[in-house]
Amino acid sequence: MSVSRIPIKFVIHGIGEAEGEINRIRSPRTADAILKAMPIEGMSALWKQEVYFDIPVKMGNEKSSPTVEKGALAYWPMGAAFCIFWGDTQPYSPVNLIGKITKNLELFEQVKSGTKIIIEKL
Repeated sequence: MSVSRIPIKFVIHGIGEAEGEINRIRSPRTADAILKAMPIEGMSALWKQEVYFDIPVKMGNEKSSPTVEKGALAYWPMGAAFCIFWGDTQPYSPVNLIGKITKNLELFEQVKSGTKIIIEKL
């Protein structure tokens, strides 16, 4: 297992499981804080083609980006939230990029507001 790429799993209540990885290279302080807080459970909110939810991590901007790629995982400093970008969309405001979805990205299209999601290390 790589120290810079940590595999994670998303348990999406009533929908299924997806996998991803946290990549420490771009935003190492943010990635480490999120990994330390795992497992994390949240109730989803939706914005365009993004699923996000509050997490118990408070971080500022760390090489924040106003753009993301489909499948990106990010931390939104303005909302203290974990973000999953499942479609071709852009964040409301700059985010700290922390990884990507590696398996079952399409499951996030089925997520409704209020769906419980658990993130844990694999």
